[in-house]
Amino acid sequence: MTSDPWGRVDETGTVYVRTADGEKVVGSWQAGSPEEALAYFERKYEGLKVEIGLLERRVKTTDLSAKDAQTAIDHLRGQVEEHHAVGDLDALRVRLDALVATVETRREERKVEKAKQTDEAKHAKEALVVEAEELAQSDQWRSAGERLRALVDTWKGLPRLDRKSDDELWHRFSHARSAFSKRRKAHFASLDAQREDARKAKEKLVTEAESLSGSTDWGTTAARYRDLMTEWKAAGRAQRESEDDLWNRFRGAQDVFFAARSEVFSERDAEQGENLKLKEELTLEAEKLLPVTDLKAARAAFRSLNERWEAIGHVPRDARPKVEGRMHTVERALQEAEESEWRRTNPEARARAAGLTGQLQDAVDKLRTQIDTARTAGNNAKADKLGRELEGRQALLDQALKGLEEFGG
Repeated sequence: MTSDPWGRVDETGTVYVRTADGEKVVGSWQAGSPEEALAYFERKYEGLKVEIGLLERRVKTTDLSAKDAQTAIDHLRGQVEEHHAVGDLDALRVRLDALVATVETRREERKVEKAKQTDEAKHAKEALVVEAEELAQSDQWRSAGERLRALVDTWKGLPRLDRKSDDELWHRFSHARSAFSKRRKAHFASLDAQREDARKAKEKLVTEAESLSGSTDWGTTAARYRDLMTEWKAAGRAQRESEDDLWNRFRGAQDVFFAARSEVFSERDAEQGENLKLKEELTLEAEKLLPVTDLKAARAAFRSLNERWEAIGHVPRDARPKVEGRMHTVERALQEAEESEWRRTNPEARARAAGLTGQLQDAVDKLRTQIDTARTAGNNAKADKLGRELEGRQALLDQALKGLEEFGG
């Protein structure tokens, strides 16, 4: 018989291991000497020790789940209980029992931590819901819309709660966003409707102004033009693409009439000279409003100046473009300031501006191709005509590009 402190091999080749409960049969060995039998089963014991050591390190240093850890412990315990190894199996059992306790402790710690995280996530989501419901009532369309989008990203980064709580909070959050979106759409739809109403009203004013441009009833017609101007201002602004065209037609019709009247009343040149001095003084006052720092105050001041301007009367014909051009420059600056303010509240405007820019760019590219074709064909007259059209389209494109830049791209 051959033995060591933890096991022995009897004369039949049966291998035993010593435990606290007495000797247990490990197995039978017929392939070699008793010493080789003990060495073989001692290596199996060392293998179990290594596996238990590795599992202990995994439990302590990794995020191995309690379920997976317990499965691994049960597997190793089964191997120990089968007594197919020679060594201190009782010590291995003690280590496995300690590992079970460690896993259970970590299970409870994780349970507490998960509960803490869930509670924090719930408070965080409740705070997001409260803020979203407050933003739903905001009239700051751009900033509130951007903030709501940021809240969605924050929500997505938070852990889910239990289904009932998460669904209830998400329902409130989603409802707040929908309410804001509905109010914003209604607001801009109302603005668009107002501008369309203004366009229709100004179309009528332009039609009447053009019908009066040939009148020789100087007093009555001039008075009517003043009334038309009052109605024009009261009509509000149309869509930007329509406003300039309507204004040019409206102003052009008046110019035709007042130019004819000016020729008839040439004796009033002296009076018009005085008018020019007064309008130049008003122009200086108007130019002091630039650059615009207080839009509301500048608008009120310009309105007052414009009323005084209209009350003065006409200036000499040759001086009119310059003095009116200076006044129009100030007026345009105020209009652009208003447009800028409006754009900040209109998230759909960028898409329209980008679409217009694309259309104009296509038109410019097409004209350039046509010009090259005409030049190649020797049709310089057609090329020159197309060139003049290209200049106009290019100017519009430059203006559109400048407007697109004001949207940040």
